[in-house]
Amino acid sequence: MTEKNFRNEQSGEQTEDSPSSELIDKAELIERTGQSVSENSKHLIHCLTVIGQIEGHYAAPSGTKTTKYEHIMPALVAIEQDRSIEGLLIILNTVGGDVEAGLAIAELISGMKTPTVSVVLGGGHSIGVPLAVSAKLSFIVPSATMTIHPVRMNGLVLGVPQTLTYFEAMQKRITDFVCRNSRISPERFSELMMNTGELVLDMGTVIDGETAVKEGLIDRLGSLSDAIEALYELIETGKPRYPDDEK
Repeated sequence: MTEKNFRNEQSGEQTEDSPSSELIDKAELIERTGQSVSENSKHLIHCLTVIGQIEGHYAAPSGTKTTKYEHIMPALVAIEQDRSIEGLLIILNTVGGDVEAGLAIAELISGMKTPTVSVVLGGGHSIGVPLAVSAKLSFIVPSATMTIHPVRMNGLVLGVPQTLTYFEAMQKRITDFVCRNSRISPERFSELMMNTGELVLDMGTVIDGETAVKEGLIDRLGSLSDAIEALYELIETGKPRYPDDEK
C-alpha cells in the first residue's frame, strides 16, 4: 500500500486503488441475500435467486440452505418501486418449504408490473411450483424436475373435520394460483397431484423439464440465455411471446 493510499484509508477517503462503497454494497447484497443487479447489460435487470428451502414463520435447522421470505418480500417491493430496474429474472432451485410463505412470495411476483421471467434449474418442487409459474414467462432446463403433491403439514395435526377443511382450502388456493398463471387445467393438475402410483411414501408426480412444458405447467424449455433474451423482449414489447401465442 502506498503512503498516499494509507493516509486516505486512515481518513476514510476513497482512492482509485480501493474498492468503492458501491461495490462493497453489491458484494454484501449478493452474500446476504443471493441477489444481484446487472447494470452493464442491454437493459437493467435484477436477478433474484430462490434456492434451498423456503423459510417461513419458523427458522430452518442450522446448516440448511434457505430462502427467507422476510428478505425476499421487501426486495420485491423495492424492485417494483425502482423504475430504473427494467426487468426481474428469477432463478429457482428449491425443494419447497413453508406453504404460506411461498404462496405469499408467488402472489407478490404475479402482481408486479415489472417484467418478470423465471427459470427452473435443478428442481422446483412442492411450493416451488407456484413460484415458478408466478412470473409472466417461465422457463425450465431439460434436466430439472418438479414435484407436484398435496399440501402436507409437520407437527401436531388435530383429527377433526375442521383440519380437513383447512387443508382442502389451502390446496384449492395453490391449485387456483397455479392454473391461473399457467396453461395447465385444474383437472390435470389435481390428477398429477393425487397420483398414488409414483412416489413410494407420498401421493404426487415428479415431472422433468420437457414434460412440464408439454403439460402446460411451464411455458418454455430453455436455460439462462433463453430466459434473458425473453426478458429483454418482454421489456421492449410489453408482452411475452409464446409458441402458441397465448398462455
